[in-house]
Amino acid sequence: MDAIVTGLGQGFATALDPLNLFLVLAGCFAGTLIGALPGIGPINGVAILLPIAYGFGLPPESAIILLAGIYYGAEYGGRISSILLNVPGDAGAVMTTLDGNPMAKNGEAGRALSLSAIASFVGGTFAVVLMSLFGPALASYAVTFSPSDYVALMVFAFASLASLVGANPVKTLLGAVIGLMLASIGIDANTGVERYTFGIPDILAGIDFLVVVIGLFGMAELITLVEHQASGTLKALKIDKSFVSWADMARVKWTILRSAFIGFFIGILPGTGASVASAVAYGTEKRIAKDSEGFGKGDIRGLAAPEAANNAAAGGAMVPMLTLGIPGSGTTAILLGALLLFNVTPGPLMFTQRPEIAWGLIASMYIGNIALIIINLPLVGLFARMLTIPQQYLTPLIGVLAFIGVYSVVSNPHDLFMITGLGVVGWVMRKLDYSLAPVILGFVLGSLFEDNLRRALSISGGDWMILVQSNNAVVLYGLAALVVIVPIWASRRRRAARATADTAPTQP
Repeated sequence: MDAIVTGLGQGFATALDPLNLFLVLAGCFAGTLIGALPGIGPINGVAILLPIAYGFGLPPESAIILLAGIYYGAEYGGRISSILLNVPGDAGAVMTTLDGNPMAKNGEAGRALSLSAIASFVGGTFAVVLMSLFGPALASYAVTFSPSDYVALMVFAFASLASLVGANPVKTLLGAVIGLMLASIGIDANTGVERYTFGIPDILAGIDFLVVVIGLFGMAELITLVEHQASGTLKALKIDKSFVSWADMARVKWTILRSAFIGFFIGILPGTGASVASAVAYGTEKRIAKDSEGFGKGDIRGLAAPEAANNAAAGGAMVPMLTLGIPGSGTTAILLGALLLFNVTPGPLMFTQRPEIAWGLIASMYIGNIALIIINLPLVGLFARMLTIPQQYLTPLIGVLAFIGVYSVVSNPHDLFMITGLGVVGWVMRKLDYSLAPVILGFVLGSLFEDNLRRALSISGGDWMILVQSNNAVVLYGLAALVVIVPIWASRRRRAARATADTAPTQP
């Protein structure tokens, strides 16, 4: 404990240096704006600004503080477009659309934005505290996860999908299957076989996640707005002055803490990230809620859970990068590359050999989380006023943001046609009352599932028993079975109780 206190003291001395303090504030502000732009996301934001940080000749600790500020600032800002426009800023914000956007359409944009900001703050701070206290020990446990354990984790996530969103589990699973099919498009990296490419060279490398999420969410929303405008049913959204209340906070306090813990633990597992964390947290809250009917219609628990989880996952992903030199997500892989660019090698000795970088980064995350909530809460009203933009102007705005977001990252005109086609698919699925979130989660989880299944079978020489040989995997398969069986058992028990009550003789 003394070493932690000493390290944190040294870290705050570094982070509170005027230059570093300015950089963390600038990074958080820029990250919030980047996260609010649909499609850019933290990974692209950090990658784009890395050459600038290097070009300025900043000291290593200052550069990593700036880039980390952009990282968790973008995770923070991803909720804004999800809530206001129903267009996720990045993969971790997909689940935020489920209840955040209905709240905005119900005239509660201010309440949704302020609640999500506080949930993000608690999730992010919770992760930094855990990272300070238990980071190295948890990272050592996380790296014991084998590919077969990851397969079990993905099975657990797929099992959670069945009742994740919507009232119809069959439609949810069909959405997940569509996501899996989209994930399998392209050349198989192991066999070289083309899968569902239909001879189109532009999709030989697969479909970029950004194209899928912008197409299904952004363009589908745009087509829906155009449809309502053409039919004369376009309604002006209410001008919103709502704000989160103490009653709201009392209702979601355990939701936020549970989701922060889930997000942090999943975050330290290399390769999973905020999208898996937010999905598992959302599914957990929906399953344990006694009144889950409101999920997907603007329930504050459905908003707080993914926001706390995805920000905690961002902090968790830093743990294996700092303590073991293993990136926990795509964005931390770029941060790892940035450290190597400055001739700094992350690992167990980093806390003793370069404490100004390791502890300075951790201290800057404490400061950054406080700065983000100070920046975001006063701007809730300004963000909410975005909804007062007349819909006929909002429609082309969404279109422009979607096309710029995709083209600035992939730079391929073919993908602009692709997002248009996916937008039509998303619009049709909405008309048929399919939720789009399972498609995105199927797309993300499908790639992870396939990659880890291949690795596990390669290690075992094709022996499928490797999938059930570890304690981690057995526990996760058990949880997956409970996730499927318990709701069915509870539903039958409720029906039996109602039937008994209906047939019971009434007292004269």
